[in-house]
Amino acid sequence: MTNFIDIILHLDAHLLEWITYFGPWFYVIMFLVIFCETGLVVTPFLPGDSLLFALGALAALDNGLDIWLLLGSLTIAGILGDTVNYHIGKYLGPKVFDNDSRFFKREYLIQTQAFYNNWGSFTVVAARFAPIARTFAPFVAGIGSMNYKRFISYNIIGAVAWVFSFILAGYFFGNLPMVKRNFHIVIFGVIFISMLPMLVPWFKSKVSQKA
Repeated sequence: MTNFIDIILHLDAHLLEWITYFGPWFYVIMFLVIFCETGLVVTPFLPGDSLLFALGALAALDNGLDIWLLLGSLTIAGILGDTVNYHIGKYLGPKVFDNDSRFFKREYLIQTQAFYNNWGSFTVVAARFAPIARTFAPFVAGIGSMNYKRFISYNIIGAVAWVFSFILAGYFFGNLPMVKRNFHIVIFGVIFISMLPMLVPWFKSKVSQKA
C-alpha cells in the first residue's frame, strides 16, 4: 500500500524510470493499465485520470514518448475495456455482488446506480471522468441490458473525450514551472476534481433515502 501511494505521489518520476527501463513495451504496459482500470470490476483502484495527465506532461518533454501513439493506443484501450466490462455485466450480472468482498463491493454498485439515476444513458460518457464509476458504469449498463449500439456509441465518445482531454491537459499545462514544482498536489487535485461527479449524485441519493 505504501509503495502504491508513493507511485501516485511521484507518478512523473516513476513513469520516467519505466520509459527508460521498458522501452517500447512501456506503451503496452500503459495500454494494459487503462484496459484493466476500465474493463475489470476488480481493478477500480488503478490510476486513470492522474496517469493520463502525467503521460501528457511527459510526452511534452524530449524523452521519446510519442503523444499520438499515446492518444491512439489508450483510446483503444478505454473502448475495449468498457466493451469487455459491458459483456461481463450482461452475462454475470449482479451475481458477483451476492457476497460483499474486498473487490466486489455492493457500495460501488449503489454509487454507480446513483450516477445512472442522475445522467441516464449518458452515464457511459460522464462516468469516464469519475473514478470507480468509470469502472462500474459499463458493468451496470450490461446488467441493465442497455442497447449495445447505443452503448458502443457512448463508449467511443467517452473514451475519446476522456483520453484526449487529460493527456492534452498534461501536455500543455503539466510542465508549467508552478505545476512541476507541485506535481503531487496537482495529481491529488486531479483525483479530487474527478471524484466530484461521482460524489454529488451519491450524496443526493443518501439525502433522499434519509428523507
